[in-house]
Amino acid sequence: MATVEQKPQAKANGRSNGGRATSTDHTSSRSTIPVENPATGEIIAEVQKVEAGQIEGMVAAARAAQPAWEALGYEGRARVMHAARSWLMENRDRMRRTIVEETGKTPEDAQLAEVFMVADSLSFWAKKAPKYLADERVRSHSPFLLGKKLFVRYRPMGVVGVIGPWNYPLLNCFGDSIAALMAGNAVVLKPSEVTPLSNMLMAEGMRAAGLSEGVLQVATGEGDAGAALVDHADMIMFTGSTRTGKRIMARASETLTPVSLELGGKDPMIVLGDADLERAANAAVYWAMSNGGQMCTSVERVYVEDSAHDEFVAKVVDKAGALRQGVPGEPGTIDVGAVTFPPQMELIEDHVRDAVDRGATVVVGGKRREGAGRFFEPTVLTGVDHTMKIMVDETFGPTLPIMRVRDAEEALHLANDTRYGLNSSVWTKDVAKGERLATRIEAGNTCVNDCVVNYSATEMPMGGVKESGIGVRHSAKGIQKYCNSHSVLVTRLSQKRELYYFPYSKRGTKLFERLMVLMHGRGRR
Repeated sequence: MATVEQKPQAKANGRSNGGRATSTDHTSSRSTIPVENPATGEIIAEVQKVEAGQIEGMVAAARAAQPAWEALGYEGRARVMHAARSWLMENRDRMRRTIVEETGKTPEDAQLAEVFMVADSLSFWAKKAPKYLADERVRSHSPFLLGKKLFVRYRPMGVVGVIGPWNYPLLNCFGDSIAALMAGNAVVLKPSEVTPLSNMLMAEGMRAAGLSEGVLQVATGEGDAGAALVDHADMIMFTGSTRTGKRIMARASETLTPVSLELGGKDPMIVLGDADLERAANAAVYWAMSNGGQMCTSVERVYVEDSAHDEFVAKVVDKAGALRQGVPGEPGTIDVGAVTFPPQMELIEDHVRDAVDRGATVVVGGKRREGAGRFFEPTVLTGVDHTMKIMVDETFGPTLPIMRVRDAEEALHLANDTRYGLNSSVWTKDVAKGERLATRIEAGNTCVNDCVVNYSATEMPMGGVKESGIGVRHSAKGIQKYCNSHSVLVTRLSQKRELYYFPYSKRGTKLFERLMVLMHGRGRR
């Protein structure tokens, strides 16, 4: 179990035992991992580094603890989840401060998208797991199965390895563990080494809620620890970059370990001429700049019909130019926080510089802020096109490139001109038209006259297509993926010998032939 050594400037990080998780690609030789506050540059904690060689033992301990956890049943596991939810609410300020310090995001981002969403997930999966994983009765079309009972049962895989990112360290690491735990699995978490503290704190909360030793463990390691987890776990849930996701999938193929991957996004927003431009502009600025733009489902590019372009841009410029950025303090004082992961700053700068070099205009922001901490100004660009990285590659920063288009068809073509397919949105007062356009976008998720809030609909699958991932979180599918399906057939009333048993006979063969022709020889019906 990992430990944390707090530095004097850290306000609240309790002792307890990867844009986006790309930090798992490297390792260091030191025995501890420093955790930096990206808004101040201060080292706020040192955590023990879990080495790759320790992962096998952690998985073995999880595997030993799993049967008793599964044996508790849904009600027993739900009691732990409800107790954990109560603990989280009682310790919400402590958790929020921990997330703010290790990520540099605002208290509002930490509270809404992490603390609230995790509390909601604890409630949701405690309630829905028995329904989503209940035995499924099956009715067969085959006459040979008349009178037989058929059902599908979902059984936990055993030990699930969850490898999470730095942008939403609690929601997309521990948050993905909740469904796996409610399904009856044990979990080994490998958070990003950049932001391990919130998961360590939540592990403390789970123990306080009554979770047995070994059922949930936090491996505060680097890339080699994540790779070892892929080797030893029974299933992997990964959220992070497309590059790292491909490497995980390749490694998992060696052991045929199932994977679920939520990867990069370059999510388009289509604004038609008849849209409510005030609402659309508010949404564009919020969902491009929320969490400093470090969100896989954020608005990364906007296509606006010519007739609305200038008015929309003017509204966006006013709103983005008024955003407050700086070291997060008391709630309500800062809108946009820091860039969490050091290499991300260089990537954002490169995308903006490339766009300007190719003819784009920066109308708001456009540069790194001087001084302590890592801050990139909220940035709006116009005159962009698909020759520019900022329109085709994931930027993962506080940038909002806006492109003028002729009509909805051109916008749709450009929205689909991408290797990604995670989230998307369409904006128009003609809702029927918006729905028709939405169904033609090549993405796992689309909103009409809204953005990103579809993530809160935990009853719906959330996942990507193309290079944005494989599998989904949320919905029945989001918990069934943590299980092996077991199909069972029960013969209750039977004769000594079926018609098709040995020995074959001419009479039996003719009988079967007549039945086959009766069933399938009359053409299409």
